[in-house]
Amino acid sequence: MSVLYLQFEASDRNARVQKLGKSGAHIVVAEPRWPQFFELAKKEKPYAIAIDMSTAPSHCLETADYIAKAKETRDIPLYLLRVPEDRLEATKKRLPNAPIVTEPELAHILVDEERKAQERAREKKEAAAVARKNARARKLGLDKPGAKPGPAAKAKPAARPKLVPAIAEKKAEKKKAAPPPAKKKAAPSSSKKTSASRPPKKK
Repeated sequence: MSVLYLQFEASDRNARVQKLGKSGAHIVVAEPRWPQFFELAKKEKPYAIAIDMSTAPSHCLETADYIAKAKETRDIPLYLLRVPEDRLEATKKRLPNAPIVTEPELAHILVDEERKAQERAREKKEAAAVARKNARARKLGLDKPGAKPGPAAKAKPAARPKLVPAIAEKKAEKKKAAPPPAKKKAAPSSSKKTSASRPPKKK
């Protein structure tokens, strides 16, 4: 997360950037030249953009107007610094939603903007986690009403409880006391039956 600070090269630029950096914000510095500033804004995705208009105010006003209207940057808070007196009215008329602030005011604002940016990042991360969870549920078919979890999701069957020693002993005693099952008598063979039914031969 960063703040894009646009100002033409000047002897006091570094000192001003360092002062703003004391607010805890990460400051990315560039000149308001097309298309460098716009490419940098798309790459960095800053949570705020500040433009120092003390040098080449007409050019800076055009840059600010473009940032305020471009699809990629129009939702980023824009702040204007050191607007010349003779440009105040035109700047306010052209950019009513871009506050003109002093450096101390901007440093205070950036503390709040940093907090908001962190909150948005957290919400985005949570939303992404929920989306991944829902995608997994759809893949397994768990999003349908009455759906049962797949084989991987089923819980393992609980292990059978071990018998209490006393119960185990009683069962063992019952097994010992029980008489062995009676053996069935074998049926006489067919050969014996036929021989018994025949009369003895006469001598």
